[in-house]
Amino acid sequence: MSAVAAELGEDVIAARDGILAFADQEVVPRHRANRELFEDPRALYRPDGRFSDALAGLIDEVRTASARAGFYQMCVPEALGGGGLGHLAYYVAWEALFHHCGPQNWLMLYALAHWAFGPSRLLEQTTERARAEIMPGLMDGSRSMCFGLSEPDAGSDASMITTKAVKDGDGWRISGRKIWTSNAPVADYCVLFAVTDAQRAAVKQGGITAFIVPTNVPGFTVQRIIRLFGHIGGDEAELAIDDLYVEPWQILGELGKGFAAALYGVSLGRIYNSARAVGYGRWAIERALDYAKIRRAFGNAIADYQGVSFPLAESATELHAAHLMGLNVAQLLDAGQPAIKELSMTKAYSVQIGFRAVDRAIQTHGAMGLTNELGLTEAWHALRIVNIADGTNEILNRTIAQRLLKGDTDL
Repeated sequence: MSAVAAELGEDVIAARDGILAFADQEVVPRHRANRELFEDPRALYRPDGRFSDALAGLIDEVRTASARAGFYQMCVPEALGGGGLGHLAYYVAWEALFHHCGPQNWLMLYALAHWAFGPSRLLEQTTERARAEIMPGLMDGSRSMCFGLSEPDAGSDASMITTKAVKDGDGWRISGRKIWTSNAPVADYCVLFAVTDAQRAAVKQGGITAFIVPTNVPGFTVQRIIRLFGHIGGDEAELAIDDLYVEPWQILGELGKGFAAALYGVSLGRIYNSARAVGYGRWAIERALDYAKIRRAFGNAIADYQGVSFPLAESATELHAAHLMGLNVAQLLDAGQPAIKELSMTKAYSVQIGFRAVDRAIQTHGAMGLTNELGLTEAWHALRIVNIADGTNEILNRTIAQRLLKGDTDL
């Protein structure tokens, strides 16, 4: 029996069930067959922190297999050659993948086009030439991209970026620095944001332009891999952009109006992270409940003690609420509503309660919860990150308050 009464639609249900079957057929077996690889960080990463050839190869296999099966691009607009399923399917599919696969079968991250790594509605405003040259590889999964917005001094307030594009003939030359650019070490393309009109940018009235650039051109350098939580590698990078030449066909959207694309990309990230938090939270609570029923202490199963069962009940309640919030905000977006307040609420709430659910699951397992075998700490790390990524909880609360004070009080 489902706890959610919302009508998802046959197309969304079919997409969700199909991608879960794909994960069982293509993702889980690859983790099992390459167990030694996934358990050895030195085999997963090169000395400089980048993905090893073996890992990069497995990622490519999952991405292209999913594209051939029609799942990878199923939420990409039809105008770009995708399935056009929209925000609701995007949320439902991601939540289901994280819930079903958990953190240990993490190649599922590449089974569906992530907004910053692959094709999405974000690329609808590419020029005809860019669409012809770039989109085929992104759509068939043979190529990937990254999203170059954040800078060392421009994180939560992305309007403060200082990367500049200076006119040079018909094109521009871009110089600056980017940081926290996920997937950059292996990406083939980058959506790169730069100031093209300093005066307008200074008063936050435009002046920022989005360009799509190949990552193998002169002037684009992955300067270093940013390592997190003591890991020896990762996919976050700092970029150096030095005198990189771009042409008019590489503009994404309109000149000076790239910030709208940036905001939409971040919005997709907030949907994704909300789904990730709920999915991982559900996965963790289910394992904690199973363990609490069999683990005994002082003559009883630990599930019999309110100190164990009540926190899990509270997290289950919170996850249910967050799940409903995610479904609701995705439907609002599909209906063409901006849902600025609602999306901020959904992301801020989901990532906090998802993180708390995983933390409680670890506590329920005691010392076993800290072991690599259970995968709970992997989920803990992931959800700690998304409490910051794509808008910190503090920034989201600021947005919510601003909308409320302007009269947007519908709840």
